Amino acid sequence: MQRYKFHRDGLTLSYLDTQGGGGVVIALHAHWMEGGTFAPLAAALAPNWRVIALDQRGHGYSDRAKTYTRDDYIGDLEALFAHLSLAEPAVLLGNSLGGVNAYQFAARHPGSVRALIIEDIGVVVGDDISFALPWGGVYDTREALVQSVGARFVPYLEPSFRKTREGWRLAFDPRDTVASQNALNGDHWKDWLASDCPALLIRGRDSRVTTQVHLEQMALRRPNTRLEVLDGGHVVHMDNPSGFVEAVKKFLQQV
Repeated sequence: MQRYKFHRDGLTLSYLDTQGGGGVVIALHAHWMEGGTFAPLAAALAPNWRVIALDQRGHGYSDRAKTYTRDDYIGDLEALFAHLSLAEPAVLLGNSLGGVNAYQFAARHPGSVRALIIEDIGVVVGDDISFALPWGGVYDTREALVQSVGARFVPYLEPSFRKTREGWRLAFDPRDTVASQNALNGDHWKDWLASDCPALLIRGRDSRVTTQVHLEQMALRRPNTRLEVLDGGHVVHMDNPSGFVEAVKKFLQQV
């Protein structure tokens, strides 16, 4: 995957792109993560699918922003689509934050979305991630940053570790992600039900973020939607990469 950038409202936003032909999958990561988390999926889907993985505002190699509202994220996607000038609608794949961004964009721009793959996020969101605030700042050593983040989250956040002249830090500011999560919280049933393109819901069997009952209701109430439960937690594509790739490939073949 090669790295590219585009601009919106004074921000420089970065993304990875496999280029090539085939259908387009635009992948959107969760809070604290970045587009590179989907590199293994991109490799597995090549050469039939072109995968574009965005570093969303405040994450990865994209700029920090002053605000992280729902309209901000949807506007960033609108700008990405305009920048890419795609000839055909794209498949939107999103994990957590990225999942809500994906189905909200589809609600507003149904003609631009061929299908949805929503990874372990619901439509009624009320999470508190303020426990991440102590991760902020600069650390003298990598080990000190690891200790601050903790063993549970290090496997997911390690790609976001950055070594700078001052020391080690995260590629995001936890204060930004808390503000983003607060703006994400709410009831999004209207957005979820506003589109009817084919959709695959993927839930991690051990997820602490979603419940089986809630995602079953999402699949039941929306046309052309099915739910698949895979071993793993909230970040299924990292916890169970082979199972995730298999489920995505099967869905894309049907699309």
